[in-house]
Parts: sequence; C-alpha cells; structure tokens
Amino acid sequence: MTAAALPAVRPSLELSGPKLAVALESLVVRSDERGGIERYVEAMARKFAAFREILGEGRADRADLAQVRRLCACMATVRRRASRYLEPEAFPRLRAHIADLLDGATRTDDADARIAAFCAVFPGDREHRFVRDLAAEILHNVDPERYPPMTRWVWDAQCNTGVLREIWHGEDVDHRTIDVPDGYDTFVVLREELAGWLTANGVYRDVTIYVDLLLAQVYATYVAEQGGSYLRADFSSHEDPMLHVQRMLGLDGIAPDGRTRLKVSDGTAFVLDERRLPG
Repeated sequence: MTAAALPAVRPSLELSGPKLAVALESLVVRSDERGGIERYVEAMARKFAAFREILGEGRADRADLAQVRRLCACMATVRRRASRYLEPEAFPRLRAHIADLLDGATRTDDADARIAAFCAVFPGDREHRFVRDLAAEILHNVDPERYPPMTRWVWDAQCNTGVLREIWHGEDVDHRTIDVPDGYDTFVVLREELAGWLTANGVYRDVTIYVDLLLAQVYATYVAEQGGSYLRADFSSHEDPMLHVQRMLGLDGIAPDGRTRLKVSDGTAFVLDERRLPG
C-alpha cells in the first residue's frame, strides 16, 4: 500500500461524560421553561429547510439578495460582519463564491480544501475571520447530515477555544493546549461521539439536531459565565443561557415583526417583507 493510499488517522477526542450530563440536563430544564425542547428542535428543522430551499440542489447561483440576507440573519457569527457583501453591488460576487462552495458538496473528502478555497477569495485580515464561519454555517445548514457544525465557537485550534475545550476530559483544561486540528474529520468525530452519548442517554430521534443544541448549550454557558470574545457584540449581557443558545444557533435572527439582527450598511436592521421565521 502506498503512502497516498493509507487511510487517514481519525482524531482521538477525550470528552467528559459528567460535563456533557450537566449540559444536557441544563438544556432540557431551560428549554422546558420556554415551551419545551421540541420547540427548538422544530425551529432548527425549519431553519435547515429554509437553507436547503434557497441554496440547496444547485439553486445557490439563483438566490436573490433578500433571500441570502434572510439566511445571514440566522447565522450569529456572520450577521454583524457581512453587511458589506450584502449590498446590491457586492452581492453577485458573494453569491458566486457561495455557489462554488456548494458545487459538488455531496463529496466530503475535500471539505477542508473547499472551505479554504472559499476563504481565500476574501482578504485574510482579522475583520474577515467570519468568512470561515460563513462557509461552515452554509455547508452545515444546507446539508446537516453530511456537514457537522464546524464554526470557530465549536473549536478553534489556533486560539485553543470553543466547545471542545469546555467538554474536554482532564484537570486544569483552561491552562492546556489541546492538540487537535480543527478540520472536517475532527468535527465529524465530535458529532459521532456526541450522538452516541446522546443515544446512550435516551435521545433516539432528531439526534443531529440535539447535537447542535448540546454544543450550543455548552458554549452558551461559557459565554454567560465568562463573556464572549469575538461574539461579545452579540453576547454582552448576563442573560439566561437559553437565550444564548438561541443566538448561537441563529434562532433569534428574525423577530415576529420582521426585524432581523442583520445590519445593513447604514447600521440599521434589515427587515423582512415576510413576517415569519425561516422555514
């Protein structure tokens, strides 16, 4: 067998069962106070459906500006930074890059290269770090079965921050560097392990969505306790962690009156013509 034919070594993750148990219990209790966890599962399913309807199955190159603005309002790590690309003169290029990202995305063996190519067409400065999250959000929301959550709040190896650190097993984790890459394989293994843990703890339906909710609960608790870093603009107040869960997953992106958390170039909120949530 040649070196090129050798199978890739899957990342090994050391996750803490007790930390996950605390997060799941908090997720269930907090969501019960707000109408039940099924409400959040349904909202996530509607969000995925909206992304598929607008960007899925080769439709990305025909999406219009209002549709993509609507989707960006439901991506917490994107909506405060993407406004310059969501104006009429800049949008056609963004749409073309999104179409390229999704072209052939039924293959996952080139997922990291696909994301890197998407990021490479934008400036590489700090102001454009959100582009990595934009690619990850689009891939996951359009095809959640193939693409797990891969945003920086889930795991950012360069900064050694994210959910992975918060659920890592071991002592003094805050002062350790976790030597795990933040590529596609890591996020796949993370979701597989979380899905297996959830099933072992009684979750048998909508497991993919429950993984998203559990990840968001873990990081929302961190944000509520210590404050965010690159998410500080969205998470500046000490609120109920369940509100942060909604924000992490973009479920707070569109208010009943159509006002969104997406800011347009003049700093005002983008307002939808349709007064409803995605889906």
